[in-house]
Amino acid sequence: MITANQLRAARALLNIDQRQTADLADLSVPTIQRMEASDGVIRGNVDSLMKLVSALENAGIELINPGVTSSAGGRGVRLREHLTKPKVKNMKQSKPSLPRTLERTR
Repeated sequence: MITANQLRAARALLNIDQRQTADLADLSVPTIQRMEASDGVIRGNVDSLMKLVSALENAGIELINPGVTSSAGGRGVRLREHLTKPKVKNMKQSKPSLPRTLERTR
């Protein structure tokens, strides 16, 4: 199980935004937004939750659940040391538009 706070903390540790998280987990951005807006444990489609957790773990995140050995107890996230940078799919770059004030000279 993963909470909305753990998801936001994991994104912060990986230094990625919601779009990159969605790409990592092969989910839509609105799905990630709904998950992060949850109160407490994220509820949703089991397949989507499994994709998310698996993607975070593959990117180097370790989810800490209640009852797991830790100095203060409780939930959390931890970044494994050997991680350099998560693999995020290449996103299409939009072409910069020219300012409308430029006109062709003849």
